Amino acid sequence: MTDDTPPLRPATRIAAAGRRKEWTQGIVNTPVWRASTILFDSVADLRRASASPNDRLYYGRRGTPTQWSLADALTELEPGAAGTMLYPSGVAAIAMALLSVLKPGDELLMVDSAYEPTRAFCRNVLAPMGITTRFYDPLAGGAIADLFSDATRAIFLESPGSLTFEVQDVPAICAAANARGIVTLLDNTWATPLYFPALAKGVDLTILACTKYIVGHSDAMLGSVTATAGHFEALRRTTHQFGQHVGPDDAALASRGLRTLDVRLRQHQAGALEVARWLETHPGVARVLHPALPTCPGHAIWARDFAGSTGLFAFVLQGGDDAARAALIDGLDHFGIGFSWGGFESLALPVDPAAIRSATRWQAEGPVVRLHIGLEDPADLIADLKRGLDRFAAGG
Repeated sequence: MTDDTPPLRPATRIAAAGRRKEWTQGIVNTPVWRASTILFDSVADLRRASASPNDRLYYGRRGTPTQWSLADALTELEPGAAGTMLYPSGVAAIAMALLSVLKPGDELLMVDSAYEPTRAFCRNVLAPMGITTRFYDPLAGGAIADLFSDATRAIFLESPGSLTFEVQDVPAICAAANARGIVTLLDNTWATPLYFPALAKGVDLTILACTKYIVGHSDAMLGSVTATAGHFEALRRTTHQFGQHVGPDDAALASRGLRTLDVRLRQHQAGALEVARWLETHPGVARVLHPALPTCPGHAIWARDFAGSTGLFAFVLQGGDDAARAALIDGLDHFGIGFSWGGFESLALPVDPAAIRSATRWQAEGPVVRLHIGLEDPADLIADLKRGLDRFAAGG
């Protein structure tokens, strides 16, 4: 590309990213390199590799072209990124990102709508290390500056929240943090860089549970952290010191899934919006928590900052109890009951946000159901949910 070549559009970048000729070796996809030991031609060659182990084949744990091509592709999807590290799960990615920026005596501000394993990591790992966590209102925006103390080192964001879907004012929070030299980390799994380019919005480290939309087929566990130049070396050093590694087969599955991310997200978005708008009209539903709907907290920020929406959202039932909710979910034909999301299959899960809030209070008219809308025909999903809501109305 020349300097006057227009930047590639997202779908084109997804198709081309990470496919260096030296890695693909003349075929479409980077081969799957399964390796632990790397052999060198001489002691001198070994020593040259040891002097710069991040730039060449050195040892299997440091990666091969199979992992490097995926990391490179994820970096290319985030304008302004210095690099990406891969992890065996999204939780591992969150852990390494936090440990790369925090030390004993530091304080972390954690969004109150965060994924429960993120909260557990703060409680069970950071606290014993002498790192304090304070939770904050996801709708704080720039007013988060009022919470800063001399010990505040980092702010963790998750937008939208994984159970209640509040959309955070990421640019305002990042601007306040940057003015005080505070690091910002974002769990961007819901939107992916395709719909929310996090670093361009001011984030320092952006985290994906690649298990979800990047892999896209519910057949591999993977996480990633993409960082700016000021934070990437510390991230890479922490990752290597903790021995984090992704197997080549999982990396290859993620690279394969990445190539269809654009078309899959369009379908997830369209199907989820159709289902969500139908749920809004049902008398058994009190509220639908979908960032693209005007009634969702932070919708105006979503409309300003996001290029699209995806398949995960929730709805609040009008009254009822847990037994009736269970009857609704248990009888569904086209929704699986299980953790995770982002695959081709639809999922339904009972969630209880109030139990994990500490800085804010969650109140609802009835039980909450979280849905992931897969790639099925939304008309079939709506018919299935209608039968489920009929069971709910009948009390189970």
